[in-house]
Amino acid sequence: MQRSRSKYFERNGKSYLLVELDQQPNLDHIETVSGSRDQLYLDWELADTRKARPQQRRLFFTLLSDIYTWSGMPTDFLKELFYLQYEEYTFGKQISLSDTTESSVSDANVLLDLVIDFMFTWRVPFKQGYELLPREQEYYQYQCCRHRVCMICGNRADIHHVDVIGAGLNRTHVDHTKRHVMALCRVHHSEIEQIGSVAFSAKYHVPVDGIKLDKETLKRIGLKGEYDVN
Repeated sequence: MQRSRSKYFERNGKSYLLVELDQQPNLDHIETVSGSRDQLYLDWELADTRKARPQQRRLFFTLLSDIYTWSGMPTDFLKELFYLQYEEYTFGKQISLSDTTESSVSDANVLLDLVIDFMFTWRVPFKQGYELLPREQEYYQYQCCRHRVCMICGNRADIHHVDVIGAGLNRTHVDHTKRHVMALCRVHHSEIEQIGSVAFSAKYHVPVDGIKLDKETLKRIGLKGEYDVN
């Protein structure tokens, strides 16, 4: 893992983030990944260093209860399983959600993402944990689309286009990366079209603006289109 220090500053009305690396980067690896030694794109997020919240602990154990109901594996076993997975994912960093924890909000979010991803991958029903999920976040909507799981009931989902595709237009000739989508089963897909997005959002307390998916995700879930159209 490459360690670094960063500094934020503003100049001439623009914002900059300067990153200082502790060691020389592997230029051969960078060229392999990005196709260039001179320029590459990074995904990053600001860490929330506040102490992990009780709400995060409650969501974690509620989701473990959902997995227990589905699998029969004891909650204590599942806890240690995901703690070990977190440790492996973060290259040896340990986590705790106890009252005396030193783990941060960002640390707990990583742990929760691992649990939620497991549940989507193995089609574990969200029962008790459903009401606690941070459904206003794009991550949950993205996972629903990625695994074709209805964001309301967890059943097999279709991809609902928030931006309506005109009648007579061939969906395979559309650049879906430019359109907002949601993952909804046939029942809830029909319902949102019948009662409208405003009433649907009020009934289920979910966002209805949809999200945009990248080309790789769209191809992975089998949504054909012309993705190179400008």
